[in-house]
Amino acid sequence: MSLQVVLQQRITSAQVLLQRAELLVPGVEGHQKLCSKLRAELRFLRRVEAGELQVRESHLHSTNLTHLTAIVESAASLEDVVALLHVFTYLDAVGHRQTLVVDVVANGGHTWVKAVGRKAEALHNIWQGRGQYGDKSIISQAGDFLQASRQQEVHYRPPHIVFAFYNGVSCPMAQRLKDMDIAVRGDIVAVNSVTLEEEEEEEEEEEPPTEDNEKEEEPAEGKEEEPVDDNDEVEKRPAEDGEEELTRVDRGTVVARLAFPAQVKVEECRRVNLDITTLITYVSSLSHGRCHLSFREPVLTEQAAQERQLPVLPRLDDFLRGKQLFACRAAVRDFQLILDTLGGAGEKERARVLLARLQQVDDQPSERSLILTPSAKVNRRSLLIFGTGDSLRAVTMTANSRFVRAAANQGVRYSVFIHQPRALTEGKEWRATPI
Repeated sequence: MSLQVVLQQRITSAQVLLQRAELLVPGVEGHQKLCSKLRAELRFLRRVEAGELQVRESHLHSTNLTHLTAIVESAASLEDVVALLHVFTYLDAVGHRQTLVVDVVANGGHTWVKAVGRKAEALHNIWQGRGQYGDKSIISQAGDFLQASRQQEVHYRPPHIVFAFYNGVSCPMAQRLKDMDIAVRGDIVAVNSVTLEEEEEEEEEEEPPTEDNEKEEEPAEGKEEEPVDDNDEVEKRPAEDGEEELTRVDRGTVVARLAFPAQVKVEECRRVNLDITTLITYVSSLSHGRCHLSFREPVLTEQAAQERQLPVLPRLDDFLRGKQLFACRAAVRDFQLILDTLGGAGEKERARVLLARLQQVDDQPSERSLILTPSAKVNRRSLLIFGTGDSLRAVTMTANSRFVRAAANQGVRYSVFIHQPRALTEGKEWRATPI
């Protein structure tokens, strides 16, 4: 096949992939980054087409397009995608700060996907110590994913890791990943033993680099370079896992084909910590059918309109079903003060029933909560409430998204369930106008 034909095929593939990517999970974190990478790939191919760059045919097969295709396919196969090409920071085994690029974060954050576009042959050779200088084994990368995931818990559980192979993976490598508790997706292919003569012949054959080892993308003008993916890390290493017998991939023998499940089942956290905003929302007259009113206060009228459009209690009840409910004493004390001042008779009765359902605990903020710097958005009361939920390893239910964002900006990410707020309105209904 001529260079020109291959080039046109790659340009067409890049155009189609970019169109798919633009329609895929728009607005999700990293969506524009993925589209930008595809546009950069398309620009590179068009420069080759225009004669501005001279490349060999092997270079066209080894562009980043293979890896980007794998990312798009992965994102299209999963539900509740929350981020693409997300960079996580973690500490390695010796305490050094490292970064890890996760291609797709799905299932509300509970699933991390590494999309692998390299051929099974290349991956297997690298694993057995026959790769090129600068190659890093998938098994070694899996160890990095495990290390990072243990430090990035979602609702107090490390994310489930999936390695998706779009050009196959050898059977022994797939088994090694499964032993490490890494889920494998894609075609699992058999391997055959390699004789000494065959090994020497393979070493004489120069295999062109593939995927993002071949060509580093040029960063856009005025934009900082992004952290390098694990595939770019230089590492010269021997064969892993005590593999003494050299083997070669038998692509013609597919042992299994593993597709993505529609949704990865995750064990839910069974503890819920209620914030003051949630306690108020739960007993508010607005939340109990008294929302067809126009109040003198614009914020209450707005909340009433939101409640008519999307009632808040069904969503809260669905999340709380079958779970243990907690509230710290700081939350209950201040809730009671607000209730005594503004609450109506119905709201006070509902509060009595609600407080009887939950377990009150002492204020005991976690150590990481105590290192937060106080500010207008990070006050002591919120520190006590969210910090106690953190100590309980409970999901804090709240409408206080400002505190959650402010804490995250300081590096402390809480496990939260965020909902719309509702105020106490029963005492103000007498001067409201029915709608």
